[in-house]
Amino acid sequence: MTRGPWRQPHPRDEANDRTGVTVGRLARRVGLSRSTLLYYDRIGLLTPRSGGRGAYRRYSEDDVRRLEQILELRAAGVRLTDIKRILDVPGEGLAAVLEQRLEELNTDIARLREQQRLIIGILKGDHLHARVGVMNRDTWVALLAASGFSQDDMRRWHAEFDRLAPQRHREFLEFLCIPAEDIERIRAWALADDD
Repeated sequence: MTRGPWRQPHPRDEANDRTGVTVGRLARRVGLSRSTLLYYDRIGLLTPRSGGRGAYRRYSEDDVRRLEQILELRAAGVRLTDIKRILDVPGEGLAAVLEQRLEELNTDIARLREQQRLIIGILKGDHLHARVGVMNRDTWVALLAASGFSQDDMRRWHAEFDRLAPQRHREFLEFLCIPAEDIERIRAWALADDD
């Protein structure tokens, strides 16, 4: 049973808190399998102290805090080897690992968006863009037009965006699920009158 604000601690739980928490209790407390905690011990990621009656291995409150950090980083998709390095040498590597993970996520998202575009193209169903929950070119153009943008206004908007931040402009057009060849046409169109 998990501990929550609705459950009063049992006296046996309080005794465990004073002497440490067993593998099974900690696994239930955090919603992991016992074998996961034993694996973390085997790889040196979370090693409980020994002791207690019957030589059970018990986790201290420091171990529990370390496990909470592990779970948070795992939820962000950080690899166990990187987590171990981050936790073993505090203050070093966390930002770099998280920035790398963010780049991996950006790559994965771009790949998934490309797969969405391909599926929509195969099904020949532009109406399916609404089902993928991503802004697309048609919706963006309609939004600009409804806001009073003329074709010339849209061209100037693209030209200024491309002039100030060409990479961000490209990324925005990719976000709209526009194929690469169409992105180049839009950028050329925007810059045609800019000369």
